[in-house]
Amino acid sequence: MARTIASFTCQECGAVHNKWTGRCDGCGAWNSVVEEAPAEQAPKGLGAGKGHSISFVGLTGETSDATRRISGISEFDRVCGGGLVPGSAVLIGGDPGIGKSTLVLQVLSRMATETPCSYISGEEAIGQIRMRATRLGLSEAPVQLAAATNVRDIITTLESTRNTGIVVIDSIQTMYVDSLDSAPGTVSQVRASAQELIRLAKRQGFTLLLVGHVTKEGAIAGPRVLEHMVDTVLYFEGERGHQFRLLRGIKNRYGATDEIGVFEMTDRGLQEVANPSALFLAERRGNVSGAVVFAGIEGTRPLLVEIQALVAPSSLATPRRAVIGWDSGRLAMVLAVLETRCGVALAGRDVYLNVAGGLKINEPAADLAVAAALLSAASDIPAPKDAVVFGEIGLSGEIRGVSQTALRLKEAAKLGFNQAVKPPSAKGERAGNISLTEISHLRELLTVLGWEPGRQNNDQNSEKNSATPRTEDAYS
Repeated sequence: MARTIASFTCQECGAVHNKWTGRCDGCGAWNSVVEEAPAEQAPKGLGAGKGHSISFVGLTGETSDATRRISGISEFDRVCGGGLVPGSAVLIGGDPGIGKSTLVLQVLSRMATETPCSYISGEEAIGQIRMRATRLGLSEAPVQLAAATNVRDIITTLESTRNTGIVVIDSIQTMYVDSLDSAPGTVSQVRASAQELIRLAKRQGFTLLLVGHVTKEGAIAGPRVLEHMVDTVLYFEGERGHQFRLLRGIKNRYGATDEIGVFEMTDRGLQEVANPSALFLAERRGNVSGAVVFAGIEGTRPLLVEIQALVAPSSLATPRRAVIGWDSGRLAMVLAVLETRCGVALAGRDVYLNVAGGLKINEPAADLAVAAALLSAASDIPAPKDAVVFGEIGLSGEIRGVSQTALRLKEAAKLGFNQAVKPPSAKGERAGNISLTEISHLRELLTVLGWEPGRQNNDQNSEKNSATPRTEDAYS
């Protein structure tokens, strides 16, 4: 008789221990290790049981290319790489109430007229789903609804229905496999449930959409292996105080990664935003110090967004640094380069940085725009309102080049900007009648913004906080 071995699994990272421990050795989480049902030990040795031989084929050969299923929601199709691939598994994660269930219901309602679609919910009753569909004006869509959490029952039902095209599981954390004793939502249940559903989707050729919860750190709850098992991972981002929602592709085996789709949350559901740059800049005001327009790239899409900075006197021994929508570590680096290489002393002042519209920027090309916003706020000199700024800053103060410059300039020219402050480029990219100001060092940005030597800030505490740059350092 085969031996059974009890296992203890961490519910945070999925690490397996041979005994219970209060602190997981893998991720360091406390009280996250629980005992799972004993598993039968597999027989050891090649003689215990031989497998079937597999056949190898070459890279060239005849393969039938599956036609993508177009949802009709262009922003969703863009992030997926041009549509949903039959037989693929897509994981959609996001904060509670961000609009994940609304998005998948709108996608199914669009596609149900051409392909059979099933919506299986483990969190809501049928009546609740119908109420949401009525509010969104989707009650007439031919979507099949079901409320179930047992994976065995779901697989049996889907195997008997061979013509299913798209299946939504909302959410994967509520599903459970009855052969495991652990509760739904645990690492073992999430892993086993996803594995069985993905295997069925590959075998029958339907597209599987898994809705996943996220932890307080922003990662999808459950084992990290869940993101490796699926073909596409999408994160739904957004701030509750803003109506904008971003669908960002983190992983995609059938398309570009880090692609984004922009939506606007309304009382009729999620509406597509065809020109997000114009929407993010709709409430922008000119002739305001500390506001600079950054020309960025999100995936393959150019995106213009306003970066706002505020430099204020501080009464604290350690001045405050508050950042929304950008990396706080890069802000500290930009402040250090400004003080060391340009003589702009901001160490004794509070610094607040915000990316307007609730967008989160990750690319280093925003360094120069952040530095321009900080200098504009510190000197109370408005940046040119018809200019865009982009470029990466090195630790020695040099301005490094960035990719896809022509695409950034083209988007800026389309929205009426006629000036760009950018790193030097040997290609000579141009877009329309836009005027280019190329700078190679951060000191040159002071001249572009009109920072005069010896200029005093209108703040009464400027001398005390040393906010005015030292002339000999800034122009040496």
